[in-house]
Amino acid sequence: MQKEVSLDDIVSLCKRRGFIYQGSDIYGGLAGTWDYGPLGVALKRNIMTAWWDFFVNNRDDMYPIESAILMHPQVWETSGHVAGFADPLIEDIKTKKRYRLDHLLEDAGIEHTASMSLEQMVATIKEKGIKSPDGNALGNAAQFNMLFKTSVGSVEDEKSQVYLRGETAQGMFTNFRNIVDSFYPNIPFGIAQMGTAFRNEISPRDFIFRAREFEIAEFEYFIKPDTWEEEFEKWRLLMHDWCEKVLELPANKIHELEVPKEDRAHYSKRTVDFEFDFPFGRKELYGLAYRTDFDLKGHQEATGKNMEYKPKDGSEPFIPHVIEPTFGVGRSLMAVLANAYIVDEIGGEKRTVLKLPEHLAPYKLAVAPLLKNRPELVAKARQVYTKVKQKYSKVLWDDNGNIGKRYRRADEIGVPKYIVVDFTTLEDGTVTVRNRDTTKQERVKIEEL
Repeated sequence: MQKEVSLDDIVSLCKRRGFIYQGSDIYGGLAGTWDYGPLGVALKRNIMTAWWDFFVNNRDDMYPIESAILMHPQVWETSGHVAGFADPLIEDIKTKKRYRLDHLLEDAGIEHTASMSLEQMVATIKEKGIKSPDGNALGNAAQFNMLFKTSVGSVEDEKSQVYLRGETAQGMFTNFRNIVDSFYPNIPFGIAQMGTAFRNEISPRDFIFRAREFEIAEFEYFIKPDTWEEEFEKWRLLMHDWCEKVLELPANKIHELEVPKEDRAHYSKRTVDFEFDFPFGRKELYGLAYRTDFDLKGHQEATGKNMEYKPKDGSEPFIPHVIEPTFGVGRSLMAVLANAYIVDEIGGEKRTVLKLPEHLAPYKLAVAPLLKNRPELVAKARQVYTKVKQKYSKVLWDDNGNIGKRYRRADEIGVPKYIVVDFTTLEDGTVTVRNRDTTKQERVKIEEL
């Protein structure tokens, strides 16, 4: 028996078991912000480490950086974010609340809103008689820029205004010349980074799926212009490998959407969205874009700095084109949680279990004495705990409650294996090892753990 997982199920589990909490919760929360608890931090870091190993450490053509969150404001003017990084808003006539116009249309079953102008969206609202979430008529509409503004220095004026970055990509483009001058890599090569980005979402929703502060893992892969189609295909297949072989997401839950020209970002000549079947519907998980030479050429024109690459074979210098795979860390975590969340029945009793991939699970093992009030069992269990912790850094020590309840708690946070030290251990040096997914148990010698 297994029931369909809902978003409420995931949110409840995350708060109850210490994965994710609402940001500033004791003050009533701040919408679109989330705090990661001990298990959430561990799961997220495991995903990020796996990404870094798969796309960066295991390759010779990737150059990692960490660029500043605050950048020169002209960077965002050159990239088009100041002029075009905007969302359409519409106002509730009665409450004066503002809502994402495209979200209201999507909730009403209207598709392809990205290709609609503001005027077309407003006309559709009127034609369909769509109301606000409070049931009121909708009025004024306008475009709203999503970049967060702040000031540097002691005086707040136009000269001190800067932005919190809306993407991590521009830090890689502005460092292109530095990497080439320092390392002179063979082309193709990539510049990779993970980092926090900020978007002033008017209506953040679906838990951590759409937030105002989030982490991105991505790289810009610099190529010769005439090779973009084969490079695009190579990265498209590698992104499937990441989803299916590393995150262990089912292939039938991953879908490709070829983004039509009218829906693509201004810099993209081709974009494929990787969508996942979340509990709240099929939504974008990752993106793969061919950005041409839009960014490097733009920064060259704006600064006068040469962004050409000089081939080592002496052929003509050129401005490289770019393939950009982008991975939302929070969305990766949500997909992993949604796929792992299972409600089944063991011995006539329902249980909630997270069947997380072992390499991603916050705790790899749990160790427990059968009874916590028997010093000889506790002492032996501590020896076993110390032994396995030498190999597996994240090991859970658990001596709270009866063994059945401990199993259920461990299942719910995704612990793959549970080791119990009992009275037989004292006689023959074996322990019970319980498998999370099957609940089967076997006796294993301590030295063979």
